[in-house]
Amino acid sequence: MKDEYGFVEWFRPGEYDRVEEVLPKLVASGAKYLRTHLSWAEYHAPGGQEWYDWLLPRLARDIELLPCVHYTPPSLSRTGRSSGAPKVLKDFADFLDMVLTRHGEHFEYVELWNEPNNLLDWDWREDPDCDLFCEMVGGAAYWVRQRGWKPVLGGPAPFDPYWLNLMGERGVLAEVVAAGIHGFPGTWDSEEGTWNGWNVHMAEMREILDRWNPACEIWITETGYSTWRRDDMEQARRFLEALDAGADRMYWYAWRDLPEHVAVQEGHWFDPRHYHLGAVEADGAPKLLARLLTAGGPAQVREVARLATPAVARQARPIAITGGAGFIGSNLAESFLSEGRDVVVIDNLSRPGVERNLHWLAQRHGPRLHAVPADLRDELAVREAVRDADAVLHMAAQTAVTTSLVSPMADFDVNARGTLNLLEGIRATGRKIPLVFASTNKVYGALADLEVGDSNDACAPLDEGTRAHGVGEGRPLDFCTPYGCSKGVADQYVLDYASSYGLPAAVLRMSCIYGPRQFGTEDQGWVAHFLIQALQRRPITVFGTGRQVRDVLDVSDAVAAYRAVLGQIDALSGRAFNLGGGTSNTVSLLQVLREIEAITGSKIDVTFEDWRQGDQPWFVADTRALEQAAGWRARIGWRDGLRGLAGWLSDGAARAPERQRVPA
Repeated sequence: MKDEYGFVEWFRPGEYDRVEEVLPKLVASGAKYLRTHLSWAEYHAPGGQEWYDWLLPRLARDIELLPCVHYTPPSLSRTGRSSGAPKVLKDFADFLDMVLTRHGEHFEYVELWNEPNNLLDWDWREDPDCDLFCEMVGGAAYWVRQRGWKPVLGGPAPFDPYWLNLMGERGVLAEVVAAGIHGFPGTWDSEEGTWNGWNVHMAEMREILDRWNPACEIWITETGYSTWRRDDMEQARRFLEALDAGADRMYWYAWRDLPEHVAVQEGHWFDPRHYHLGAVEADGAPKLLARLLTAGGPAQVREVARLATPAVARQARPIAITGGAGFIGSNLAESFLSEGRDVVVIDNLSRPGVERNLHWLAQRHGPRLHAVPADLRDELAVREAVRDADAVLHMAAQTAVTTSLVSPMADFDVNARGTLNLLEGIRATGRKIPLVFASTNKVYGALADLEVGDSNDACAPLDEGTRAHGVGEGRPLDFCTPYGCSKGVADQYVLDYASSYGLPAAVLRMSCIYGPRQFGTEDQGWVAHFLIQALQRRPITVFGTGRQVRDVLDVSDAVAAYRAVLGQIDALSGRAFNLGGGTSNTVSLLQVLREIEAITGSKIDVTFEDWRQGDQPWFVADTRALEQAAGWRARIGWRDGLRGLAGWLSDGAARAPERQRVPA
């Protein structure tokens, strides 16, 4: 089969807005087909006909449609349930006849029922020999073909070759052009004892079909993988396995996760795995699979899956870097790899552009790079990833204040609970593995008590001592946003593990780091974001006056700081240090914008909006403690660093990815 694929997405009556939201994104992912249900029961419910009169032509306008026609109206059912056989079996064919007349211009194929060996879809207790099913579906398939459409036999779940052969014996296979197979390897316990792999089961199917209808195609009408354990990379790999299984078509279930409030057939929140089968999350945020498909189709998924295949470390004790495919993490990895060290990159690859960084590292260093596509929220995966580490640099995080305000639970799970998972994973080794943690200046809050005054293009503290040296580590912590809370919790846990368990650990509370391998967005990484927008002749939005001040630091200086602290971890353990450009690299947003205009030679279209929650009018890190303790200092001035980043971004290979926002 070519690299063509479809998605399964059930739309409920009245979900007009969701259809309009999902459909363009699904098409943008490269999907050629869409399988959706046409419920016989819902069609005859109030408003049902009007719903399908709108839905089917709307979907078919943008994508090739496969309606799956199932569910008996309870009033017509022998059991009074939608899973029961109709009292008059021919009623199903009559309904299909009406569907073809009214809607048939919108599709070529029509699927007859769904999972007929699943009690929730077909009550086989009332039909133990499948007599009723075969008569109903066989007659309907015959009539669909007579009318010029192509019938598809719904796939059983779990796969059952005996049932399929019975369909051949009863004449049903002779009437269909394709037979479906369902499989969710790695997700459902019910398949664990019977699933033998796509190759085995499709070979069984082919043998049966050749016996009864050699021209019949095999379609994977439903397959998927639940990311309830946050293993997005495994979902991408399972997608490729299904795509490469050799079926004539493959439909992936599903595009979007089920929202928490939606009940599945078994009952509300019956099993959490039901709620994480999508390629995007319930709020529309893309998981790895959707992002890679949209960026480059199956070829992109294959490349990232190849890069993220762990290799056996040649060195017994490699350096482990969480978030090692990210901006600072990839620069840190490069510094160790260039010295001949093995590096384990632990990264869930959730941020757009990081796969480019991973590819860059792999090209340069080959087998010394060991990519582990683990999520910090997966406790067992994290524990395994750091088991042999010589040292851990903890860079992985949810990094945006704005995202934390939209999804505070997810922010906490990644930053706070994820860090605790990592600390426990290190403790479980029984070894004193050094850890350096990337914290943030947001642990100091919005600095609301800091009085500042404005000049023409920058603000400054009225307090002379603060203006001269910056904010020191002695400032009280003040967690004023969910992001500040989650990072602050992690910050304090790292320091506590140093004192409670003797873990050699230190914290660097970072200010604004910028430089090559950064794909900044409006929400995080503002220096790179400004440059990216300017180089692509796009407008820039500034939140606040633009006079707010930061101390910016080139990533090469940040790497040097991490390495200096790690190299002296025994002496520096239990301490937190501010890391930024300091007073020598103090600059306002307006000053950065003017410098970018000088670099690009073009005027920037700037608009201003209100301050965002948690924004600091002025922050400059007092780095004297780090300089004295570790012998480190910032070496690259902000103007030189900005030009270096502009040069890297101007390279076509370094062009930043499109931004993908988490919807509010």
